[in-house]
Amino acid sequence: MKKKLSFFIFISIAAILLIGYFFLEKKIYAQSAAIFLFILAIIQVLALQFFLKNQLKNEVVKTNLKLRIDELKESLEIAEELVNHKSIYLENMSYEVRTPLNTVLGMLNMLKQTDLNSDQIAQVEIAEYSSKHLLQLVNMVTDNVKVNEGKLELNLKTVDLKTNLSKLFKVFEYQAWEKGLEFEYKFISEDKGKFLVLGDSSRIQQVLINLINNAIKFTNTGKISIIVDQSVGIDNDQFITFYIKDTGIGMKPEDAKRIFKNPQGVYNNSIKKDYRGSGMGLSISHNLVELMGGELKLESKENEGSTFYFSLQLKKTLKIKPVEEVQQPILSDKFSVLVAEDNRMNQKVIKFLLEKQGVDCTFVKNGLEAVELYKILDFDMIFMDIYMPDMDGYEATKFIKETDKYTNNKTPIIAVSASAFEKDIEKAKHAGIDDFLAKPIEVAKLKKLLMKFAKTNTSA
Repeated sequence: MKKKLSFFIFISIAAILLIGYFFLEKKIYAQSAAIFLFILAIIQVLALQFFLKNQLKNEVVKTNLKLRIDELKESLEIAEELVNHKSIYLENMSYEVRTPLNTVLGMLNMLKQTDLNSDQIAQVEIAEYSSKHLLQLVNMVTDNVKVNEGKLELNLKTVDLKTNLSKLFKVFEYQAWEKGLEFEYKFISEDKGKFLVLGDSSRIQQVLINLINNAIKFTNTGKISIIVDQSVGIDNDQFITFYIKDTGIGMKPEDAKRIFKNPQGVYNNSIKKDYRGSGMGLSISHNLVELMGGELKLESKENEGSTFYFSLQLKKTLKIKPVEEVQQPILSDKFSVLVAEDNRMNQKVIKFLLEKQGVDCTFVKNGLEAVELYKILDFDMIFMDIYMPDMDGYEATKFIKETDKYTNNKTPIIAVSASAFEKDIEKAKHAGIDDFLAKPIEVAKLKKLLMKFAKTNTSA
C-alpha cells in the first residue's frame, strides 16, 4: 500500500509539473490548466480517502489480531496451568498408590517365608501377582509418556518364559473362572519346551496383562485361549509368537484398524458403561511391542470374538538358567543401616527385607532425627525417605553431608520414595544422594544396592 501511495504522489507531481510546463510554453490556456489541476485535485482527494480508509482498516485488523494473540496467549497459559495441575495430580496419585502397595507386597513377601501349605502358597502368589498388576497399571501412564518421548529403555536379561508366564496366567485363570469362562494356555516349542531367551520380562508381562485383562473384560461366555509359540530362528535368534484369543463381543473391521490409535473412540458409550472400560492399555501395549521390535496385530469379528497376536525376535541364552533368588543373607559381616521412614508399616517391611540380607537396622521417623542420630552413632549406609514430616529427605541429606563425620566416612545415602518420577530421581541426584530406590521395593534392586555400597567381604 505504501508503494502504491508513493507511486501515486510521484505521478501527481509529474502531472503538475507537466501542466505548468505546457502553461509556461503557452501550449495551453490558463482556463484549461485550471481545469486539469482541479480534476487532478479531485483524483488526489479520492485517492487519499481510499488510502486512509485502507489504513484505518489495517489498523483495525492489526488491533483485532493483537487482541486475538493476547487471548491465545491467555488460553495457552490456562492450558499449561491445567497440564501442571494434572501432572501434580498424577504424581500424587502415583505416590498414594505406591505407598500402601509397598506394604502389601512386603507383607506378602514376609508371608511367603513362613510355613504354608500348597493352597496357601497359591493364594499368596495370586495376591502378589495381582498387587504387581496394580503397580504396573500405575506405571503404565508414565511408561506411555516415556515411550512417546523415546526415553523408555528395555531391561534385557535371561528369562524362562514358560516358568514366568505360567505364574502370570494362573492369576488370570482364577479371574476367568470367577466370571464363568473357560481358560486355557499352552506353550509350543521346537526346542523341547525350553523358553530361555534374552528379553524384557516385565514389558512382555505388561503387554500380556493388558491384553488378557481386556479379553476377560469383554467376554461374557465362552473361552479365553493363550498360546505361546516358540520357533527356532536364524543363528541365535528365537521367534516367540503370543496369541490371545477370546469369544467376546469382537468389533467391526473398520474399528479393528484404528483400535490401537484410538481405543476410546472405538467403543461407544453403552459398551463403556456395560464393561466398565474402553480397552485402555491397548495403545501402550502397541507401543511397547513396537519398542521390543514387534507389531501388535488384531483379527476380530463382531459378536464372535477377537485374537490379538504379536511376534518377538529374541536371542537364545544357550540354555543358561536364569539366576535364582538367593535366600541366605548376602552380607557376611555386620552391616549397620540408618533408615529414615515415617510410616510404621513400611518400617516393618524394610526391616524384614534388610534383615533377610544380614543388615542391622536402626529406624527414625523424620529427617531431623536422622541428622541427630547420625552425629552420635556410626552407620555403613543410610536409607532416606524423601517425604517426611518436620524435615524431608533432601534437607536431611544436606545437613548430614555438612558434618565432619560424613566428610571422613562418605556414608552412602539412598533415597527411598513411592514418588519415582524422572524429576524425583534427578532432584535426588542434585541433592547429592548416591542412589534411588523406588517403592514398592524390589528385592533384586535392594540386593544390588547393598552389594554396590557394602564393604568388600560379602558373600552371595
